[in-house]
Amino acid sequence: MENLFEQALEKIVAEDHLHAKLLNTLSLMENVGARKISKYEHPVNVNLTILKHAAEEARHAFYLKKQIGKLGEDLCPDYNFEFLLAPVVSYQYLHQLDAKACRYLYNRGLKGRAMHDAAYILVTYAIEVRADSLYDIYQKVLTATDSKVNVKSIILEEAGHLEEMTRMLKKFDENWQPIAEDVCKIEDALHQQWVKGLAQTVGLN
Repeated sequence: MENLFEQALEKIVAEDHLHAKLLNTLSLMENVGARKISKYEHPVNVNLTILKHAAEEARHAFYLKKQIGKLGEDLCPDYNFEFLLAPVVSYQYLHQLDAKACRYLYNRGLKGRAMHDAAYILVTYAIEVRADSLYDIYQKVLTATDSKVNVKSIILEEAGHLEEMTRMLKKFDENWQPIAEDVCKIEDALHQQWVKGLAQTVGLN
């Protein structure tokens, strides 16, 4: 699947109007992530790590949106479907992961606030594992094509997020790894759908 993703990126990055839509799509997904973190916040018990993470996800959405300006003027002004790649799966990606993770935790006996807190940690962990790979592949293509766009700052911050979420998982459950692997499997299935959607956009699938 990584090969298909890289092939799709190569075709997308070669066309400024498609590349702008990709940046806009990634910006959307980062923005959805930031809003979901805020949704999961406890009304009172909010620590520095959660605030930092929410702020950085929102900054990533802004940064990606600003990068569009390097490709042309007045491209992708908002997140309407016409300005996105694979819009339906892109919109549904995090929402479905969230819902499926909550269902998984509910079936393990967690409910209410405990379920939401666990879902925040596990969903965020799965997303950070994905982001670590996704942005590395994207930057590889950007570098190879001498693109004006770069995502190096996001790569550094996502690596820090992954370390933070791993620490939170260890506090959540000593036997966290099998649980995290299950949620990552859920995420992987959704990611494959998303990559196939991107590939179809450029005639690869």
